[in-house]
Amino acid sequence: MMSRRVPLFGVVATTQVVGMVVALVIAVLRGEPVPAGADLAWSIGAGLCGVVGMSSLYRGLAVGRMGVVAPVTGVVGAVVPVVVGFVIEGVPTTATIVGIVTALLAVVLVTRAPGHQADRPAGIEWALLAGIAIGGFNICIGQLSNAGQFAPLVVLRLVQAVAMVSLIVLWRQPWRMRRGDVARLSVVGVLDMAGNVAFIGAAQAGALAVATILSSLYPVTTVVLALTLLRERVTRSHLAGIALTVVAIVLIAVGTTTG
Repeated sequence: MMSRRVPLFGVVATTQVVGMVVALVIAVLRGEPVPAGADLAWSIGAGLCGVVGMSSLYRGLAVGRMGVVAPVTGVVGAVVPVVVGFVIEGVPTTATIVGIVTALLAVVLVTRAPGHQADRPAGIEWALLAGIAIGGFNICIGQLSNAGQFAPLVVLRLVQAVAMVSLIVLWRQPWRMRRGDVARLSVVGVLDMAGNVAFIGAAQAGALAVATILSSLYPVTTVVLALTLLRERVTRSHLAGIALTVVAIVLIAVGTTTG
């Protein structure tokens, strides 16, 4: 578990650079073409959304409660692509609408702070920003062609790394970390890159909606870790909100795949 004293900008910059290097090596070995045209534009867009999403998520997890930040980020990240689909494709199915209403109820329940934790912020503002940005990331990824899986990751990771380094320099943000922190963050960078590769592969297979919904189930793991490792306390309404988060995602998945 990363210490809360580890600088946020250093965390994001390190994970993105590590992911970029690994993706570059694999892309070269696979002989994937350099993204161009629309693929290049969507990769850059994904990179910008990704850096906002991951920075906000990490910030929310650091200053807020994991049991709040993770579910809210996941459900918002699932809803955003669906809402964009409304605008482009029209009114969704009944299951999707019920899923979105359930998601809103889940957000209300999961963000109700218990009295004994009133001195600790929930981190809801960071969770909402992270969810919107991650939803945008998923939308951009879904527009990529089948030309390659790793080459687009090189571009978007490069965009993220440049953005973080620029912010570190312009805002004079702390970024130095201990050697042990860098080693752990390198593992995070590789795992994050692997997750992105799997998501791109699913999207290219024509299952963007399913990939988006299933990837949004990650908060379940985060919440379990928060309860078991960090001993975060939750109320019944909090647990109900977490359960409704999963229900909402399932409803949105059913509505999206059957609509």
